[in-house]
Amino acid sequence: MSSPRTAPSRTPAKGRRPDWAGRNYSLLTGAAVITNLGSQGAHIAAAFAVLEAGGSVGDVGLIAAARTLPLVLFLLIGGAIADRLPRHRVMVAANALNCLSQAAFAALVLAGEPQLWQMMLLTALCGTGTAFFNPAAEGMLLSTVSGEHSNRAFALFRMAINGAGIGGAALGGAMIAAVGPGWVLAADAAAFAVAGALRAFLDVSHVPDRAPGGGLLSDLREGWVEVRTRPWLWSIVLQFSVVVAVVGAADAVYGPLVARDQLGGPAPWGVALAFFGIGTIAGAVLMMAWKPRRLLLVGTLCVFPLALPSAGLAVPLPVWGLCVVMFVSGAAIEVFGVNWMTAMHQEIPEEKFSRVTAYDWFGSVSMLPVATALAGPAEAAFGRTQALWGCAVLVVVPTALVLLVPDVRRMTRGAHGKTVAGAVAAAAATAEQTPADAVRH
Repeated sequence: MSSPRTAPSRTPAKGRRPDWAGRNYSLLTGAAVITNLGSQGAHIAAAFAVLEAGGSVGDVGLIAAARTLPLVLFLLIGGAIADRLPRHRVMVAANALNCLSQAAFAALVLAGEPQLWQMMLLTALCGTGTAFFNPAAEGMLLSTVSGEHSNRAFALFRMAINGAGIGGAALGGAMIAAVGPGWVLAADAAAFAVAGALRAFLDVSHVPDRAPGGGLLSDLREGWVEVRTRPWLWSIVLQFSVVVAVVGAADAVYGPLVARDQLGGPAPWGVALAFFGIGTIAGAVLMMAWKPRRLLLVGTLCVFPLALPSAGLAVPLPVWGLCVVMFVSGAAIEVFGVNWMTAMHQEIPEEKFSRVTAYDWFGSVSMLPVATALAGPAEAAFGRTQALWGCAVLVVVPTALVLLVPDVRRMTRGAHGKTVAGAVAAAAATAEQTPADAVRH
């Protein structure tokens, strides 16, 4: 059941951006597009850099783990810092670290015979930058739009970055095949430099000064209270700790290996990832108009298709079949993402948003380093096909369990950007409410 649509906002003159898409929103969107263009290809390039250096399946998993381990270690600190310091400064500093680490990684690969420990160290530095960047970025984006326009703004933002992901994945795969992974990593470093420069021009004059807190640990405790008192939040974070881990292992480790052994190399895998991006754009277009009343129920049902790519690699499907399942899973997860962002935007106080986002990210990626590091041993113990089928099952089971949480099934979109979870009848008795335009990762 979808909610009625509100009256559309005034149509801007041709060539002008909508009224709700202000300067900060445009800068954030443009910078995110640039970094996504570089990063999507760089993730593929890192895997093939290891393989070209003579690395094994386990080595590819270690590189992926090195990227995600700093997220586990530093996300909570990054969230607390982003709620204390100006968020745009945290973002620019993180982009600078990403730029330097990727530039050094590129130089190492282009120089020839990179050592595994060197690649792991530089990848870990890039992951550290991401750990500080993500909580600040989500808080900054959400502060640029109002509840009235947030549905359209979130969907358009995600459409833009996912569109960049299409080009980045396809171009990255083609560049690796043509000139090698080192130049793709160099392009990623340049993208971080440009994006950081754009974010330096964000206008934060409207952001009120933050009241002094009681210290870093006190800030983290406040964020934890926000999480643990919301069953819909911590249950979905736990769900995604498993889902992200197994999907990450399939994409970062098994996908490139299946591509190398059975699909013809990196280019077909890049095309398949591009179709995932096309699917996310289709999902974002859908969410520009569709505002489901039961936010999290619809979103959670759309997590089930994330099992399809692992199953497709297990078969394995031909390239066109893999592209189809990647498209479907991309569209479905985008529906979840926009609804999740809406629920967060409506339910979490702005001054605590980066800390809560950090717990969200922390829980979601906490098992990813373990899963990617164990992907190689799992293949050796059970075989690649069985390991991939296991990934598919581990998407389905926790997603089904989350549907048992009452707030996940019942949370609805309420008036003025507020959701109503478990109290729909009381709200209806008080006043007739019109669902607002609002919708998340």
